[in-house]
Amino acid sequence: MAETSDHDILQLLQQEGGLNKGFDLLVHKYQQRVYWHVRRMVMSHEDADDLVQNIFVKIFHNITAFRQDSQLYTWIYRIAVNETLTFLKQKQRRQVFIPLSQVDHALTDSLEDDVFFSGDEIQKLFQRAILRLPHKQRLVFNMKYFDDDITFEQLSAILGTSVGALKASYHIATKKIEKFLSEN
Repeated sequence: MAETSDHDILQLLQQEGGLNKGFDLLVHKYQQRVYWHVRRMVMSHEDADDLVQNIFVKIFHNITAFRQDSQLYTWIYRIAVNETLTFLKQKQRRQVFIPLSQVDHALTDSLEDDVFFSGDEIQKLFQRAILRLPHKQRLVFNMKYFDDDITFEQLSAILGTSVGALKASYHIATKKIEKFLSEN
């Protein structure tokens, strides 16, 4: 089955009676990509699953307001990024008893305990290296590394940050990960 284009999805969404079918196509096309983007940020399958549901509910309620001045993909990822960052901030506030220096350990522990993580020791080490990055660098690294067809220009539109700053964040994150991996 050929993948439906964003243009076709948007046209269907605008047709009378086409909202549900168009939204089903949108979810089918983007759900897995959004899930993995969110999962790499929150580490927990359960949290990612809940967040993805919330993200698509928000998309459903706001799809008619989509102005098409950016790509649909960019708009969806901006919502996903904002919802994920909000979730992480709320989680950090709820866990004030965990010292900031211990947050990486808590996330690493959740990675170790996650029955849905099927990686080997090298993949766990790589994920621990990513978890050590500051939130912004982790976000940029995850989006660029794991979604390699995304351009820095698209990232700029999604994150509202200059291309130069994104390239610098990605480069610094890469160097930090390389250093961590070489030392462990």
